[in-house]
Amino acid sequence: MKILIQHGRVIDPASGRDEVADVAVAAGRILGIGQLPADFKPTRTIDARGCWVLPGLVDLAARLREPGHEHARMLESEMAAAVAGGVTSLVCPPDTDPVLDEPGLVEMLKTRAERLHQARVFPQGALTRGLKGEVLTEMGQLTDAGCVAFGQAESPIVNTQVLQRALQYAATFGYAVWLRPIDPWLGTGVAASGPLAMRMGLSGVPAAAETIALHTVIELLRAMGGGATRARVHLCRLSSAAGVALLRQAKADGLPVTADVSINSLHLIDHDIGHFDSSARLNPPLRQQRDRDALAEALADGTLDALVSDHTPVDADAKQLPFAEAEPGASGLELLLPLALKWGLGAHGPGLQRALASVTSAPARVLGGALGTLAASCGRLVEGGVADLCVFDPEARWIVTPAALRSQGKHTPFAGHELTGRVRCTLAGGHLAHGE
Repeated sequence: MKILIQHGRVIDPASGRDEVADVAVAAGRILGIGQLPADFKPTRTIDARGCWVLPGLVDLAARLREPGHEHARMLESEMAAAVAGGVTSLVCPPDTDPVLDEPGLVEMLKTRAERLHQARVFPQGALTRGLKGEVLTEMGQLTDAGCVAFGQAESPIVNTQVLQRALQYAATFGYAVWLRPIDPWLGTGVAASGPLAMRMGLSGVPAAAETIALHTVIELLRAMGGGATRARVHLCRLSSAAGVALLRQAKADGLPVTADVSINSLHLIDHDIGHFDSSARLNPPLRQQRDRDALAEALADGTLDALVSDHTPVDADAKQLPFAEAEPGASGLELLLPLALKWGLGAHGPGLQRALASVTSAPARVLGGALGTLAASCGRLVEGGVADLCVFDPEARWIVTPAALRSQGKHTPFAGHELTGRVRCTLAGGHLAHGE
């Protein structure tokens, strides 16, 4: 299909482009921006007047619940939620059921996702078999099957020697290791340690649960020496001011680390739990305002590389329980872009370009060479590059209504919030995956 997007404000943070221009798409590629081929005859025209034409979003943390929930058609609903939010590339953590520790499972997930012609799925393979933290997986075979990195999701490795061997093995073959820093003994609570958790009688997770794990990873990286002998580590969903300080120092010291933060931690604090609202039962838990402020500052200055949805669809039976017993997680794919802009364009935000970069080109850089042939254009608007983009209405105002979300997970701590801006349509690989 040949598609012409007319009169939109084309914004590409990677190149600094910001201009009203037409965009021509054919055969899954962007043929031209502004100056279009003379012989281009579209079969479909999208009037983007008053809208922004943006790169497709890249989300580094989105659970799809497959393999494991095929009977509920979870993949179809969550991929529909992704493109409704303008997300055209996403990384799926390995804590599916069964765990993504076998090549066949990875290949099945990728095949099913490709058949839907919506967002691209980049599976993250399990670092250890069954995420048990004992025996390393066959990373080479998993990479061949399509895994872009290896991690433990919410299951920290207790044995530091196993973690050291995993980092050494990954460094040898150029694999990236993604870890959410959490101490297995201190991280068993359900809310952030502090006066609020104490008053509510909720077991606490201190910031030290994050920083102790961070210290371990950082010191292991230091011990590995320099250059190619070090593994590339991505730190997932930092939540504390103290964790940000350690990350900033590690980067200053030249360690090969990147990191992200979730939309939940960027916008909310522990008081948003309200009266034991299980929609705010999250991992990592919501912390205090000083932590939120430190995270926002770090994302603005690039210490934190990317903003993620941390999309985790949870069904009603698992959420409609007492707060401490409810399953952690919230839906976020459809909220990622408007919440990124709410932060970026707020009173103390870094502006439009940085806000958009945090969900497009910056997360694409984290993935780097794992993107293969997509590396040059993923998260960008590039002539000749893949046609992953979305048309966004920046003036649309809407109330987050859980029942209206396309995800099967109807729980979000942003329910009832008014947001500004909404995706009108999304192209994934030149295919109209959402909208008009």
